[in-house]
Amino acid sequence: MALKLSDYKTEVHNDWCPGCGDFGIVNAIQMALAEMNIPRHKAAIFSGIGCSGKTSHFIHTFGIHTLHGRVLTFAQGAAISNPEMTIVAAGGDGDGLGIGAGHFVAAGRRNINMTYIIFNNGVYGLTKGQASPTLRLGEKTKSLPSPNTNYNVNPIGLAVASGFTFVARGYSYDVRHLKDLIIAAIKHKGLSFLDVLQPCPTYNDINTRDWYAGTDITDESAKETHSRIYKLEDTGYDPIVHYEEESEINEKLSQALIKSLEWGTKIPTGIFYKNEIITPYAERLMDKIPNYLENPPAKQKISSNGKPITDVSKILDSLQV
Repeated sequence: MALKLSDYKTEVHNDWCPGCGDFGIVNAIQMALAEMNIPRHKAAIFSGIGCSGKTSHFIHTFGIHTLHGRVLTFAQGAAISNPEMTIVAAGGDGDGLGIGAGHFVAAGRRNINMTYIIFNNGVYGLTKGQASPTLRLGEKTKSLPSPNTNYNVNPIGLAVASGFTFVARGYSYDVRHLKDLIIAAIKHKGLSFLDVLQPCPTYNDINTRDWYAGTDITDESAKETHSRIYKLEDTGYDPIVHYEEESEINEKLSQALIKSLEWGTKIPTGIFYKNEIITPYAERLMDKIPNYLENPPAKQKISSNGKPITDVSKILDSLQV
């Protein structure tokens, strides 16, 4: 039975600030799930701590609200346990690139088949607007007593360097384009990362909706587009690794890194890098556990009539000192 967009919406009250980019991101996720007609019991949304942490409350699938900076660890565990599930992790730039940065880098080494979406607004919106890891050096939002003293993290560059095999960027006010990127990320065979730029109307008075729209740009040629945002696919950019040769992979990686540095009057969105030649983690596990996909952990019996049937005595013996 085909599911409608409304089927992926919950009745949970949403108390995000008016104009927050989070609304567009949640709408795009719901639209993507509906267009792909993914059964609600076959999808799970994991979220971290922060304004974006409420995402799992608003999407009518399995929802797991996890710990600060740990959303990737929970989501990866679910993806390994049940590879039939569509797993989407959602978290803020502070959650994922501050306290969660170590997990972000480690996840890239595994290439587990799942999607990670970061809501990127440059501030810790839930705790009164402190500078997040993506706020640029020297910028002073209205919530800061003095300019930011730290250099910013480049989410796209970090994802590419860490080993994510699908790396893209969207914009929360271009919901349909963002929806298409989410669909591409979910369909990708491997670990997908999507950095979503979004205004925080309450605390970030620099990267506002008008700023992204380019209303302050004085260059006449740039003014014609009325936007800092442009789409990579409109420029003939090719993010896909077509061959297994090291030179081809390095060329695509370098291309993505260079594009990720564009900022100011031109900010690229779209797919920066896509590599389906690298073996997904599930296939690597099958080298050690040949029947892994037929009998993953989620399908294994651990009890019968309320009594455990799994013998863990050897594991416990090995832990004795």
